[in-house]
Amino acid sequence: MSQSNASQSAPLGDPNHAIDLALFGALGDLAMRKLFPALYHLDREGLMPESTRIMGLARQEHDVASFRKMVNEALQKRLKSSEQDKQSLERFLARLDYLKLDFSSVDGYDAIREWRKGSPRPMVVYLSVGARIYGDICRHLQASKSLDDECRVVVEKPIGYDLDSSVEINDAIGEVFPESRIYRIDHYLGKETVQNLIALRFANPLFGTQWNQNNISHVEITVAEKVGIEGRWGYFDEAGQLRDMVQNHLLQLLCLIAMDPPSNLDADAIRDEKVKVLKALKPFVGEALGRDVVRGQYIAGNSDGQSVPGYLEEEGANTQSQTETFVAMKTEVSNWRWAGVPFYLRTGKRMPEKLSQIVIHFRQQPHYIFDPDQRGIASNKLIIRLQPEEGIALQVLTKDSGLDKGMRLRPGPLHLDFNSAFPKSRIPDAYERLLLEVMKGQQYLFVRRDEIEHAWRWCDQLIDGWKKRDTPPRRYPAGSWGPVASIAMITQDGRSWYEDY
Repeated sequence: MSQSNASQSAPLGDPNHAIDLALFGALGDLAMRKLFPALYHLDREGLMPESTRIMGLARQEHDVASFRKMVNEALQKRLKSSEQDKQSLERFLARLDYLKLDFSSVDGYDAIREWRKGSPRPMVVYLSVGARIYGDICRHLQASKSLDDECRVVVEKPIGYDLDSSVEINDAIGEVFPESRIYRIDHYLGKETVQNLIALRFANPLFGTQWNQNNISHVEITVAEKVGIEGRWGYFDEAGQLRDMVQNHLLQLLCLIAMDPPSNLDADAIRDEKVKVLKALKPFVGEALGRDVVRGQYIAGNSDGQSVPGYLEEEGANTQSQTETFVAMKTEVSNWRWAGVPFYLRTGKRMPEKLSQIVIHFRQQPHYIFDPDQRGIASNKLIIRLQPEEGIALQVLTKDSGLDKGMRLRPGPLHLDFNSAFPKSRIPDAYERLLLEVMKGQQYLFVRRDEIEHAWRWCDQLIDGWKKRDTPPRRYPAGSWGPVASIAMITQDGRSWYEDY
């Protein structure tokens, strides 16, 4: 194993940010796949204070040694060899403790109080469990006197199934924790490119002065998943792609694209502007429900040259299900900045590629002097890629080189690829940034309650419209970009989805 320079020379993080982390659901997929690797990287990079402790809580019977062994095996599986070194691994694993606990019963929570006894550090409660038991855990922590006035709670999406259930869950958390100590995670907000979107918009006059309906013709947001439901049938068939992806990830990206400049970078200043966008989202009513929204469900097809089953053929499937695995829509933000600018959103499972990107299409010049047959390419595009590789590209037009080309135009990118631009820097995972901000007690990367409720309110009216129309989702072959109707939806406006992947 290589020896990390960071682990040898970097001081451990600011002691003022030391915490006691109580991780509920410590043996679950999210914890092993994302949270422990992220925590390890923070430790290895010298960002985790020396006195920070981590308590894993789960229902299974384990002692501390076997728990540390499981975490170590998960890290070995997911870390590159260059990211592992003996000193960092030993130091991180030594922070771990374990407690078997039945989350739904108050019996046993006293052990958390005992673990915390005499600790000068604030406790962070991370709920990597189903939202249905958030309230029980919070109440049991309070009843066992395990909490104090500095404790924070981190909760994962989805928070609810609709507005009513979201309100119920948030009310239960809010009975114990004030809003200032609730951290609702949407991991997209921790991505490096999303952070750069804020810098790109508000630090560069080149874009800041152009970011409005006078200069932008339309915006695309695509979040495509190559996989199917991956054994999550029970959850996904009740949720569907709209609840699973649009209500949180896509709407958060839309808010960051469309929001007005905040007065500063404080958490509430940013979140206030995002709420204004959600309030201004145009609802789907009447003919718009059929014209501007497409629901889809994948059927059998091919992925990477392999045959894959359709949604209704997945293991454990309800063969009568009308749950959507694809959604495409055209919406608008009804305010002065964006009046008349369509936002095209698209997300689905069993797509040809794993892809998350935003494409900003700038308007063409009003006076065009080049070859008439090239008029269709005569505009700039800003492409913001979130995955698989993060980066930003500005597509500009230049003269095609060569003596025989005349004044022919050629599109090409001005490209910032983070892996190429910063070859010696590892791009941190979103959860690393989010966990670090929790340790610091900063909320600007987390979702406020009213954001969630406005997003649910907008999605609920769309779901209610679907129920009233009782129209089955359109079929699309696995490995395609969704139903043909999603292409027709954007084509009717004289546009097409950006496909230079």
